[in-house]
Amino acid sequence: MKLVTFVNSMNQEKVGIVAETPEGNQIIDAQVVMEWARNTGLSQASRDDANSIYSVMKNHEGVLSAFRAVLAAMNAKQVPSSYYLPETKVKLIAPVPRPTSMRDGYAFRQHVEAARRNRGVPMIEEFDHFPVFYFTNHQAVTGPGPIAVQKLARDKLDFELEYAIVIGKEGRNIPASKADEYIFGYMIMNDWSARTLQMEEMKLNLGPAKGKDFSTSLGPYLVTRDELASRALPGPSGERHDMRMRAWVNGKQVSDGNTKDMTWTFAQIIERASYGVTLYPGDVIGSGTVGTGCFLELNGSKITDNQWLNPGDTVVLEVEGLGRLENKIVAADE
Repeated sequence: MKLVTFVNSMNQEKVGIVAETPEGNQIIDAQVVMEWARNTGLSQASRDDANSIYSVMKNHEGVLSAFRAVLAAMNAKQVPSSYYLPETKVKLIAPVPRPTSMRDGYAFRQHVEAARRNRGVPMIEEFDHFPVFYFTNHQAVTGPGPIAVQKLARDKLDFELEYAIVIGKEGRNIPASKADEYIFGYMIMNDWSARTLQMEEMKLNLGPAKGKDFSTSLGPYLVTRDELASRALPGPSGERHDMRMRAWVNGKQVSDGNTKDMTWTFAQIIERASYGVTLYPGDVIGSGTVGTGCFLELNGSKITDNQWLNPGDTVVLEVEGLGRLENKIVAADE
C-alpha cells in the first residue's frame, strides 16, 4: 500500500491513500473515506485513526486493514468517484513531515570505499565491525518540489540517492532477527549535502552538522512493508530488497545502483540504534548513499567533471517500488 501526506485547499495536512487506476494515480483523503466506510458498514475504524500519518502508524494494524477494504471497494467501483483526487492536482509533502527523530546510515560499501579512495585514504576496517549512523535535522524535512538553499550551502551542493525506513512500533534492544517487524514502511530519501561546509566542519572530528542540516527530502510515497514482499530477499541478518535505484540531474542519468547492495541491513542498523535506546513510531532511518549516488563520489571517480548543483537544477531520484522524488534547487531569499 502507498500512502502520502498532502495539503488540501484549506492548507490542512491530510493522509492520502494512493489508488492506481488506468487514468493514473488517484489520491483519496483517508479521513473522508474512513467515514464513508464506517457509514456503509465496511469498517469500524474511526476517522480519527487517520488524522495524521502518526495516528495511522500508532493504530496501524486496524487502520491498514480498513484501508485495504477501501481499496478493494474502489476496485469494485463501490467508492464514489467524487472522493478521487488526481495525484497531479494534489500538493504532496513529505509522507512523514515531522519525524520523531531521523538517523542516516552508512550501509553501502561501494560508496564508502569510493569516497575514501577519492580522498587518498584506505578503507576503514571498522566499517565491517558495526553499522554506523548520525542524527540529522528531523525538523528540516521536505517533500517533492523546490528546495530553497542558502548561499553558503550552495558551495559544492550535492544530492544523495538513498532510501529510508519508518519505524512503526516502539521497541528497545531489538535483535536483528526481529527488527524487520518494527518497520512500517519505506520511502525515497535525498540527503542534501553542502560539501564545502561538511568538509570544513568534519576536520574537527565532529559532524556532519551544517553541511547536512538544512534539508532532507522524503517521498513522494510511504510504501508499507507488505507491499514490497515480492522484492524482499530474506537473510539471517534481516531483509534486503531487489530494487533498482537511479538518479537524474536535469534529465541526464548520473546514478545507478540497487538496494540489495547494502552491506548492512536495516535490521542490523535497527539493532545497533536501539541498543539501550527506545525507538518510536515515526522515527526515520536512512540507508546511506548507494554506490554512484552523489557527485562527491562521481567527481572523485572522474565519472563527472567537478559537477555540483546550482539554482535551477532539477534532481530526480527513483527507486523501484517506491516511486520518483523530484526536486528543484532555488536560491533562498537572504
